[in-house]
Amino acid sequence: MAAFDQTGDRDRDAAGRARQARPRDRLGRPLPYGSVGVEPVSEEPLPPGPTIESARALLAEGRPFSAHEVFEARWKDAPAAERDLWQGLAQLCVGNTHRERGNAVGARRLWGRALGRLTAYRAADQPTYDLDLAALIGWLTARLAELSANDVAEGSDPGLPPI
Repeated sequence: MAAFDQTGDRDRDAAGRARQARPRDRLGRPLPYGSVGVEPVSEEPLPPGPTIESARALLAEGRPFSAHEVFEARWKDAPAAERDLWQGLAQLCVGNTHRERGNAVGARRLWGRALGRLTAYRAADQPTYDLDLAALIGWLTARLAELSANDVAEGSDPGLPPI
């Protein structure tokens, strides 16, 4: 892990870029310095297959925020034609994070954005990297319907998406 300067109001890496050195819980919330948090994920983008496998494993461990970070790194490095896929997957994971934190409004917004991006990507007939986009779209549609019916998300686990 890189050395961080904790002087001033932000943690910075050796190059002076803002970085978060505080440990995080499994849902990405910062913990006090010196606490034990989850292992951070690399900010380096992975190729598509390893990105999906890494995010899948993180979701299985109950770490949707970390899965989002893996997808986000890929999205920012992906060819323009694939960005809706990776951004949609990142948004799906952030929606899960919001749902588990009890933020129904945030979950609804992020899942809605993910649904739009993944639906558009599916229609564009781009590479899917063996992801079942129809199943993901169905999963998101069902989660959004549950939120609309209950408008409650307090501490609930939305379950694993079919990634």
